Amino acid sequence: MEPKIEELKAKLKKYGQEHLLNGYDKLDDKHKHELIKQIEDIDFELINKLYEDTKKKPKTNEDKITPIEYLDKYKLGDKYKYYENIGKKAIKEGKLAAVTMAGGQGTRLGHTGPKGTFDIGLDSHKSLFELLCDNLKEEGKKYDVIIPWFIMTSRENNAATIEFFEKHKYFGYQKDKNLFFFEQGELPMVDTEGKILIGEDGLIKEAADGHGGIYESLVKSGMTKRMRNMGIEWVFIGGVDNCLVKMVDPVLMGIAIDKNVTVACKSVVKANPHEKVGVFCKRNGRPNVIEYSEITDEMAEARDEDGELLYGESHILCNLFKVDAIERMGAEPLPYHVAFKKAKYIDKDGKLVVPDSPNAYKFEAFLFDAFGEVDEMAILRVKREEEFAPVKNADSAGVDCPSTARELYKNFKLKNK
Repeated sequence: MEPKIEELKAKLKKYGQEHLLNGYDKLDDKHKHELIKQIEDIDFELINKLYEDTKKKPKTNEDKITPIEYLDKYKLGDKYKYYENIGKKAIKEGKLAAVTMAGGQGTRLGHTGPKGTFDIGLDSHKSLFELLCDNLKEEGKKYDVIIPWFIMTSRENNAATIEFFEKHKYFGYQKDKNLFFFEQGELPMVDTEGKILIGEDGLIKEAADGHGGIYESLVKSGMTKRMRNMGIEWVFIGGVDNCLVKMVDPVLMGIAIDKNVTVACKSVVKANPHEKVGVFCKRNGRPNVIEYSEITDEMAEARDEDGELLYGESHILCNLFKVDAIERMGAEPLPYHVAFKKAKYIDKDGKLVVPDSPNAYKFEAFLFDAFGEVDEMAILRVKREEEFAPVKNADSAGVDCPSTARELYKNFKLKNK
């Protein structure tokens, strides 16, 4: 072990990160091994570049933003059945899989454990995971198939997630046959001097690399290869916190197949012109999502001749991809965005630092940054009350919280009895 430590010390000195081994001798063997692996896995050149980028002034945005075309699911007329039949055929042939992004914890909801294990307060006391699974099983019965389910966890919640599924007998699925778990990537957090942080456990403090890491994680974990071996051609990717997510949608699938696009996304119309959501657009002629902070008041309020908002299609993290598109997008990391966060850490003297204001940089990629890789994509507007009931905040927030999601879920089930 010692020669390896000397080798790592030389590497750390090169990048000014020698402090990462300060507490090494105090760790037990398991944690020593973990810390060494973490250091070996770090791309120090990338971390240096990301830190240097935090010091640069944001570039003046000269991108040309224009509206994007979309289809309204309930204004398709005769085309509805046409698209639906194309999609149904592909689903019956076993060409669809579902991916759920479930790397987060339920902290903001006052819940201890993975977010997917959270009970939104229904009489059944079903967790978010079980609600999503129920939907997949119901849809599978319609088409006489089992929809393979891939769940992206994080290093932080992977063991607890798998344990939860074991306890509930995988909700009728079979692990490693039609239910698969894989972990999302992580990046070290750095302080305002560019030093990588050490957490209270003596290990490097890492944070999930954002939902944009999904492509790389699917490829690196071997999941896309597994999908191909199973004959899967299309993958629906959604979040665990939307209890109304419709992962199996023959209309969306039919549109994607008919229009020969490799990406098809769902949208809901903005609740009002200034709702703080990202919206679909064309950026320099290619599909993209523009953040609400980038939209001027004039753009936000602009309407077409039918009175519809020109930039009104909210990105709700409900996206369908061809497997080869995922592989292409996962070949190279996406650009990273920086977030300034509060983070506890152990300083170079071994003391715990508990900040009362943001003190560390976290780097994350956004899933929609890959949309510019395709020439065209299909956007399908759906009804918010039928497909979008997110659980992001505690009830005290009054919006996108357990009580609002519960009401939407109950109303939807009542209406579709």
